[in-house]
Amino acid sequence: MPLTTSVAARVITYSDHMASRAGWRGRWAEFRDSRFSAATALVFIFAAAAALFAGSYTFAMANPTPHSLPLAVVGTNEKAKLIDEMERVAGTAFQLHEYSYEQALQAVDEQRVFGIVDLRGNGVRLDVVGAAGASVAQLLAEVGPQAGATYRVPVAVTDLRPLQRGDPRGLALFYVSVAATLVGFLGAIQLNMHASALSPVERIAFTAGYALLGGFAIVAVVDWLLGAIRFPFVEVWGILALTMFTSGMVFTMFNVLLGRWAMVPTWGLLVLLGNPSSGGVVSWPLLPSALGLIGSWLPPGASVNATHTAVYFGGHQHAQPFLVLTAWALVSGVVFWIWRDRHPGRNNSAERN
Repeated sequence: MPLTTSVAARVITYSDHMASRAGWRGRWAEFRDSRFSAATALVFIFAAAAALFAGSYTFAMANPTPHSLPLAVVGTNEKAKLIDEMERVAGTAFQLHEYSYEQALQAVDEQRVFGIVDLRGNGVRLDVVGAAGASVAQLLAEVGPQAGATYRVPVAVTDLRPLQRGDPRGLALFYVSVAATLVGFLGAIQLNMHASALSPVERIAFTAGYALLGGFAIVAVVDWLLGAIRFPFVEVWGILALTMFTSGMVFTMFNVLLGRWAMVPTWGLLVLLGNPSSGGVVSWPLLPSALGLIGSWLPPGASVNATHTAVYFGGHQHAQPFLVLTAWALVSGVVFWIWRDRHPGRNNSAERN
């Protein structure tokens, strides 16, 4: 009798357990299909996004540390030991390139070096390049005289390419590129919400349309209205328009792949990862090494790089940032086109065809 009672109790306990599990599954299915499901997910997503946003920018910008700064060296003599002292004070090893002074100036124009140490003459001339990176120029301007004081060698600091008067900290170009990036994918979101009947071709065309107009508007406000930065108009307009179009197409790609959750990878790629690693606030040699390596291969970094070169190093523009932006736009466009039947305007497009 006790054995029978024990077996019955276990059967009852198991039945209650299974009923409880079935009840939880039912309640979960009911919640998942309710209007509260997506809202609850967004609560946790935005909380994580806030933490990651603060963390990514703090990690990249709060404590910039030099990593292998490329410098040109002109002349070699006993004063070369001053460079060793500069490295010690800066806490890094420089990448030293021996040039004539004319070659060093060419390397500066091509942004292959961030400064020139000229050891010829009685003292030392340290040429920094504020336009190549205000944070790097500031670091070199500090460690050069300190090292000179140690060896009692006068160090004269000269800025070969100072920043424009309306941008004394070198941040305006970063903000300009951030505006193009953010408005680029926000525009695609608004097209998705308010113009969902657009066909795939029309969606791409309108993305290009607001990118062209938006790039023009940014240049007009920052240059013509505020006079903060003097832009080479056509070149910077093209860069910002390409940036906006690329950002819009990145969201459009994720939209057909992930639907309503497309904002999550778009924000992660362009804002959480792309902007801190762009080199716009902290130059790439001072960023954590991983960010410094990937920054130029993401749309925000390519945009900052191209805009910066256009404004301060005219005639020495590089192909890489344009290739990066174009590649992201093309890949995003191809993915969108392959899965275009998933986009909101598919029914409208099918009816017209």
